[in-house]
Amino acid sequence: MVERILGKREVGLWTMIGGTLAIALAVLAVVRFTKGLGAVTNLSDQFPWGLWIGFDMLVGIGVAAGGFAIAAAVHVFHLDDFKPILRPTILTAFLGYIFAILALLMDLGRPWNIWHPIIMWNPRSVMFEVGWCVMLYTTVLFLEFSPILLERFKLRRAGQVMRKVSPILVILGVILSTLHQSSLGSLFLILPGKLHPLWYSPILPVLFVVSALAAGLGMVVVESWFSLRAFGKTIETKLLARISRGSVLVLALFLALRLRDLQVRGVLSSAVRFDNESLMFLAEIGLGVVLPMLLLAWPSFRRSPRRLALAQGMVILGFIFHRLNVSTTAIVAMTGVKYVPAAAEFIVSMGLVAVGMTLFVLACRYLPVFPEGAIVDVERSEARQRQAEGAGVGVPALERL
Repeated sequence: MVERILGKREVGLWTMIGGTLAIALAVLAVVRFTKGLGAVTNLSDQFPWGLWIGFDMLVGIGVAAGGFAIAAAVHVFHLDDFKPILRPTILTAFLGYIFAILALLMDLGRPWNIWHPIIMWNPRSVMFEVGWCVMLYTTVLFLEFSPILLERFKLRRAGQVMRKVSPILVILGVILSTLHQSSLGSLFLILPGKLHPLWYSPILPVLFVVSALAAGLGMVVVESWFSLRAFGKTIETKLLARISRGSVLVLALFLALRLRDLQVRGVLSSAVRFDNESLMFLAEIGLGVVLPMLLLAWPSFRRSPRRLALAQGMVILGFIFHRLNVSTTAIVAMTGVKYVPAAAEFIVSMGLVAVGMTLFVLACRYLPVFPEGAIVDVERSEARQRQAEGAGVGVPALERL
């Protein structure tokens, strides 16, 4: 199926790239754990948090926010229309957290001490709260994902039990996810003199939650398009359009909070100085918030899954800009410390993404991630469309790809 949709050459190319990145990741992991961070990174005592925190951790956890949003829509608000995308969304969130933890292990100076917060409590520390919430929410995601495994191995009774407790797990997941998404922003509140005014804000925790929700919803749409390309399965376009309408509201809220915050702090003029920081800010807001918000608010634009995926991809790109601007651009601008990620840092980040995508594909291939009857098969849909057109019957635009 994959070869028929993408073409054998394209599949072979991506397989080769993914395999190369995975091997490079393994080699660099060995070097890092045997020779230390200095052997593979440009980190220093003056700049201890780099690409692995800004991208792998902050972005990896943020794009997984769609997991709690869709799970809450289905199990708490009983919006059953979203059931077809629940399982792949939970899978994406679970993998996002797993690989964020792996990236954290790569970044920690003493990774063998990562278990210390379990017994060494420091409730006044934001990092302590983040650590516990990530551990607990990753466990919750595994439990939410477990019915897929139980169904695969025909353990029906255990699956029924897990389905009954799913609403409790979802509520717990919403609480935990909201707490640590906001706490990731709170980490930077201790740097008022080391963050550029365009990104330092007392409402950073709120901005981190809202932006993560926007990126999570965007990831749901992009993931659905990826599933179409990889497996020949597609969700109804009207369902993706409903998610994108919600994205418009979230993006509008984020933009309003962002601009109002800059105005209240008297630094709005810094956004139009057209220096390096201003250009990074304008790219983040213009390409990642304003433009996709306008496109997604246009009803005719939402009739195409390809267009939806493109616009939501811009949302994710803007989210990546925001996290990297907060964790890197803002600090470099105020401290003057020079930091350019080493090639090995980029390779490790790309390797983690490649391995995560490979596991997603394997899970979708060998586990019942797409419930029977919930997903429309592309070939059947196209055949039905050709038959209808041959009979002179129009097919609604929302059902066309």
